[in-house]
Amino acid sequence: MKIVIANQSHSNYAEVICDTIEESARVRGTGIARRTPEYILTKMQNGNAIIALDGKKFAGFCYIEVWSHEKFVANSGLIVHPDYRNRGLAKDIKKAVFEHSRKKYPNAKIFGITTGLAVMKINYELGYQPVTFSELTDDESFWKGCQTCKNYDILTRTERKMCLCTGMLYDPLKKEKPKEKSKLNEKAFTRLKSIKKTLFYKNIKEKQKS
Repeated sequence: MKIVIANQSHSNYAEVICDTIEESARVRGTGIARRTPEYILTKMQNGNAIIALDGKKFAGFCYIEVWSHEKFVANSGLIVHPDYRNRGLAKDIKKAVFEHSRKKYPNAKIFGITTGLAVMKINYELGYQPVTFSELTDDESFWKGCQTCKNYDILTRTERKMCLCTGMLYDPLKKEKPKEKSKLNEKAFTRLKSIKKTLFYKNIKEKQKS
């Protein structure tokens, strides 16, 4: 298995990457912003993507997005092909794209929003912390990217204060926690997601009354 920085030579994988992302979202029943093969190809050409290959077979992918004049970067679109899941590949890809982001954009805060507990665990182990959406980029282009997510109406109704996603942030200026202390308390994250859902449904009820 090879995990490398993607480039123009990997352009033939763009379509299968998009199909795998969309199918994964459909199976899980979760919202995810759709991406086109052209968009993925741009990330490869700019050296802002990581791809995992088993020989010539696509195994996994993740890309970097840059926001607010390089003050923020996001590691997005993490996907592992069904044939390679439950092998720890997602963690390896996430670590590779995280390290690539830190080298290429050393002063940027690295963030992500996700509904997946597995991704939250990986992020936490890398040094991310859960944060409110107000601590993430205010670049309108980023939030417009959420428009293709099926949960976008939640984001707009709450005036972009919360959604079913959890925001996570790595700040290079803050002292990193020792690795042995950076293990995720799964119960804490499960509780966090439960609180977010409770707040969301409370908001909906209040909207219906008004």
